[in-house]
Amino acid sequence: MTEREVDATGPVPDAPRTLGPEGRQARITELVLSTGSVSAQELAETFGVSVMTIHRDLDELQRQGVLRKARGIATAQPSGTFESNVEYRAKANVEAKRLIAQHACRHVEPGMSVLLDDSTTALQMLPHLAALAPLTVATNYLAALVELARVRDVQVVALGGHYDVQHDSFLGSTCVDAVQSMRFDAAFVSTSAVSDGYAFHQEDKIVAVKRAMVDVATRSHLLIDHTKLTRSALHRLLPLHRFTTVVVDAGVSPRDLAALRENDVLVEVAGRTD
Repeated sequence: MTEREVDATGPVPDAPRTLGPEGRQARITELVLSTGSVSAQELAETFGVSVMTIHRDLDELQRQGVLRKARGIATAQPSGTFESNVEYRAKANVEAKRLIAQHACRHVEPGMSVLLDDSTTALQMLPHLAALAPLTVATNYLAALVELARVRDVQVVALGGHYDVQHDSFLGSTCVDAVQSMRFDAAFVSTSAVSDGYAFHQEDKIVAVKRAMVDVATRSHLLIDHTKLTRSALHRLLPLHRFTTVVVDAGVSPRDLAALRENDVLVEVAGRTD
């Protein structure tokens, strides 16, 4: 990426060197979330400060979980140990997530109790739930709670815990305890990576909540777009056969689809017309 390309995103106004650290870090966040990755050198030139100053900014943003820094590059893209910021994930593969969520709603019927995790894929189910009311819907995702509160005939259960700003959700043992104190007809969860017959995620605190959700649901549905099949993550979540269904989008390759179907689980392809 050239300096001109960075400037073209528009978040940096006329005199960037007048910004204090907090203002500069906010603009850096905007740049990284919108472009995916930017080098420290480009950021230094854009803001008119030293590379060392930018590295201090990136260290602070990495500490906050907004981005990660690797070899002089600031990136919002996930790695095996780093899950992307929720704002970045919400913009990724939106059409695939929308189709997966729409398909997943086939497994919801009026009168059911439903668990939704803090994934941006499950969030896409919300526009379809009003037509399936009355429902009871529980989630630990703050954005989903806000939206669900506006839906008529949906009883909303907020799963509390420690609020995690990177994921915009409630996590920790308090959240796990809340999940385990109830029983649900269906759970809809997503994850960061799928390989060798298992679902994986970068963070153990999120794994704990997702496992609990699957444990307390009569039926559980794993929602993954095809890009999850080419990634790796640190923590093993569950074997695929623990889920009732796996829903993937039509971008899945024949080879990956065949591999999914070897795991004693029903695999459904959203958006496929054949």
